[in-house]
Amino acid sequence: MNASPQFLCIARQATNRMAQMVGLSEKDVDMVTLAVEEALANVIQHGYGGPCDEPIIMQFRQIASSHGRPARLEITVRDFGKQVDPTCIKSRDLDDIRPGGLGVHIIKSIMDEIGYSCESDGGMKLQMVKYVRE
Repeated sequence: MNASPQFLCIARQATNRMAQMVGLSEKDVDMVTLAVEEALANVIQHGYGGPCDEPIIMQFRQIASSHGRPARLEITVRDFGKQVDPTCIKSRDLDDIRPGGLGVHIIKSIMDEIGYSCESDGGMKLQMVKYVRE
């Protein structure tokens, strides 16, 4: 997809459907969809500096339970925009009351695991995991 808000509805639908297929609860489906939307909005705003025709690649993986780990949905969001030191990606202090800036906080609150990395050919990769609760 392109880094444009007009494509967010497609990403929401794909995320929603994948989250349903792996067996997440209705609440978790909605929350994971919100986390992905926040991640994509961050890429558009911070990675690319605003809407553009640059690519964002999303990947979904359904992982069955094994070796004591529950079944899970893994979502990867990959861009080719501005790189940021992953240790500098933090949520804003919630006492700092102002519009916007809560995307990282929302993602961390919703997902069970997240990890940011700088890619060797430019851009960033965000990997997010949500466990299926039985």
